[in-house]
Amino acid sequence: MTNKKYSEVLKISPIIKNMQTFAHLNRHILNQRALHWSIFLLLSLTWGSSFILMKIGLQGLTPYQVASLRIFSAGISLLPFFFKYIRQTPVSKIPLIILSGILGNLIPAYLFCIAETRIDSALAGILNGLTPLMALLAGFFIYKTPIIRQQLLGICIGLAGVAMLFAVNGVDTGYWYYGLWIVLATVCYGVNISLVHHHLKTYNSLQLGSIALFFCGLFTLPVLYFSGFFSLLSGPAIPWSSVAASITLGILGSSIASVLFYILITQAGGLFASMVTYALPVVAIGWGLVAGEQISFLQVICLGVILIGVYMVNKAKR
Repeated sequence: MTNKKYSEVLKISPIIKNMQTFAHLNRHILNQRALHWSIFLLLSLTWGSSFILMKIGLQGLTPYQVASLRIFSAGISLLPFFFKYIRQTPVSKIPLIILSGILGNLIPAYLFCIAETRIDSALAGILNGLTPLMALLAGFFIYKTPIIRQQLLGICIGLAGVAMLFAVNGVDTGYWYYGLWIVLATVCYGVNISLVHHHLKTYNSLQLGSIALFFCGLFTLPVLYFSGFFSLLSGPAIPWSSVAASITLGILGSSIASVLFYILITQAGGLFASMVTYALPVVAIGWGLVAGEQISFLQVICLGVILIGVYMVNKAKR
């Protein structure tokens, strides 16, 4: 090789190396995005399926048994993390973490199961979309977190969507009554989100979830005992499908979902993770249609109104 050709090769080599580095970086970014979207879809399917699993559980068990079995199963499945994190957590924070578990898991589990004895699982999923709005209101009323005009408008639009959803069903006091239990559950979620944000945000969700669900699982044992669940298991006709659905609900809907959500927040950011709010009701509606539930076009419109309100609130936070 002549000196001239050799010098030309030396000039081109850094360019080729930079192109290879850029291609490698681009592949890495694409792989990361694919991973983030895969986790997002899996999390949406997991949480969105919770409502139909409750419905299946209620076919052979009482609402109190389904909710208790869900929380107990979640606590058991996260037991390895509990033993790891309980030693790393200050004793002074344990009562707050337990309160977080009661507000974010225990009470809503019972409220949702009671509500789904009268309303469809798809409608439960739609009403669950109120959670971000309730979190904003809880922050304002409890911790005096300021609300800007766009967020206030988003809250009003979201609540208007809920009012429309109730109005679509007509004057059915039973529907209103049981639907309001789910609204109350979203209030509990909202208060818990504000509690964690102001007092427990230095701890990851696995640490909080494993500790909270362990103690909440202990609280459910008397409910399972006095509701006759253990006697039912020793009887001739055990509703295995309902038991399996309730256990799956706890393992998937509470424990694994918490792990996936934590991974999504740490790798893709809170803003991307918050998009689950929009996908969850859609998955719930899909399962409702598969189960033969009657879902009207007007109810889908109401969901759209609620999600517009949620979008306005989230957009204002950016």
